Amino acid sequence: MKESEVLARLAAEAIDNKKGIDISILDLRNIASAPAEFFVIASGNVPSHVSAMSDAVHEMVKKALGINPSKVEGYANAEWILMDYFDVVVHIFQKDKRDFYRLDQLWEDGNKIQL
Repeated sequence: MKESEVLARLAAEAIDNKKGIDISILDLRNIASAPAEFFVIASGNVPSHVSAMSDAVHEMVKKALGINPSKVEGYANAEWILMDYFDVVVHIFQKDKRDFYRLDQLWEDGNKIQL
């Protein structure tokens, strides 16, 4: 299994450990225009839930692979936190923001990986 897939699965596991909602791993390697190999997408109930999931991803990936995200966006408001690991991008939304941006539908040509 490629390191990017391992990272995506670790991120999803960390989110699941924090009771993330509707967790998806999308394999985008078959899409030429995709900005990453994998997207991990999940929802949380409130800003503190969203930020707790982001913290859990950061801790688990750092401990297991020694990797920090190259960039984290949205942490201050925690409506939508994006964690960029280059080949893997983790998106953690509040539910209403996820419904609005519809990343799952935008990238539905990707293969959904079972958790």
